[in-house]
Amino acid sequence: METLGYIGLGLMGLPMTRRLLAAGHRVSAWNRSQAKLAEVVQSGAQALNSPAEVAASASIIFMCLTDAKAVEAVVFGADGLASVAGEGKVVVDFSSIHPDATRSIAERLRAKSGMHWIDAPVSGGTKGAAEGTLAVMAGGDAADIARVTPYVLAMARGFTHMGPTGAGQTTKLCNQVIVGCTMAVLAEATRLAVNAGIDARRLPEALKGGFADSIPLQLFVPRMVDAIHSPPLGGSAIMLKDLDTVLDVAQSNGTPVPMAGLAAQLFRMLQATRGDDAEALEIYKLSGVSKS
Repeated sequence: METLGYIGLGLMGLPMTRRLLAAGHRVSAWNRSQAKLAEVVQSGAQALNSPAEVAASASIIFMCLTDAKAVEAVVFGADGLASVAGEGKVVVDFSSIHPDATRSIAERLRAKSGMHWIDAPVSGGTKGAAEGTLAVMAGGDAADIARVTPYVLAMARGFTHMGPTGAGQTTKLCNQVIVGCTMAVLAEATRLAVNAGIDARRLPEALKGGFADSIPLQLFVPRMVDAIHSPPLGGSAIMLKDLDTVLDVAQSNGTPVPMAGLAAQLFRMLQATRGDDAEALEIYKLSGVSKS
């Protein structure tokens, strides 16, 4: 049996680590915030003092971090993963970062320590992380994917190998185009319903089974109408980061992305008006106070 480590115990990493523990796996963990680390220790994880200690103790190292800067620091910073002899070890990075950054980090880490890399961003939000229903899209070597699959499926419903390193991140960008634009469209439809004087809370029921039905419709609209933002389904800053990455990749390969561009500007407006900590579904609030 593989030995497991987990680095990054935020909104996604904490419930994902708990699922590994609940499945009976022994997990060593590290997090910048000691409070989050204490929470997984209560669930049975072993707390370690650095990413390097996690890498030394584990054959498979899972990570879920905020952005490429955080991934770079954990891998190549003081007491980072790259400081450990890594032959036979594989890193599974659940973070959502630029495909170019993923390829660069993976190549440099393999050259320095011998560790293999799988980019495996996730979709499904904090609810999916807690319930083990995440969709995971991966880039990397087929043998490495097969090796980590049983452990990933303790945390997710689906784990799809999309191609070589970077393919998982590119697939996640496609996901974020759909999710980001859907949030904006649902906010618009919900505000229209409210301002027209109908009960927007009943939209999910009324549209269920039709072409407009979807998991986001059923989940997001009630939260928008009733201003339910805790626990957060996702941060607006993270959505904006991902949509800006979409725009960069699209520019590099000549893909027109007008809808993603508009969604990015709406989330930029949300961040400017409601702050960096705004939950993504607060995009509904941009359309103003109800007229009904």
